[in-house]
Amino acid sequence: MTKIVLLGYMGSGKSTIAQSLSEKTKIKVLDLDKIIENRTNLSIKTIFDTKGELYFRKLEHEIFKELMASDEKLIISLGGGTPCYANNHQMLKGENVASFYLKGSIETLYGRLISIKENRPLIAEQSEEDMKEYIAKHLFDRSFYYNQATHKISIDDKSVGEVVNDIVDKLA
Repeated sequence: MTKIVLLGYMGSGKSTIAQSLSEKTKIKVLDLDKIIENRTNLSIKTIFDTKGELYFRKLEHEIFKELMASDEKLIISLGGGTPCYANNHQMLKGENVASFYLKGSIETLYGRLISIKENRPLIAEQSEEDMKEYIAKHLFDRSFYYNQATHKISIDDKSVGEVVNDIVDKLA
């Protein structure tokens, strides 16, 4: 197993779970959004605001491709939209790839996102009333891409440790 890739909607816990999984497995973890921010010296929000989503998606694709081509054993935490653009979902099925869709219900995701929405470019402008509908529509639109993952792990009513253990069990 060369790459473990975590994907799912914003708020599904990809970054947190990747870090915990890294501690448990001793495999290096890389967060795609953090790499983009480090390389550009800009926040994701600033990139969206100043350069636009198309610029961001092109950069995201190039860096994801670079990480997947590396010989290094890695845990890669993707951005919520990464699998949905530039055929990135096709990289989830490689021979040396185990990809995990961290699947959360609308209620779970809403509960996690409502207090941090100003930090998320795609939902920052949403009213609280419209957020659930927005999340539901996005999940529907993205479900094809998310479901390309090798494994689906429910995050509803689970601790980080329980989700990590579910992933470790699938890797065994």
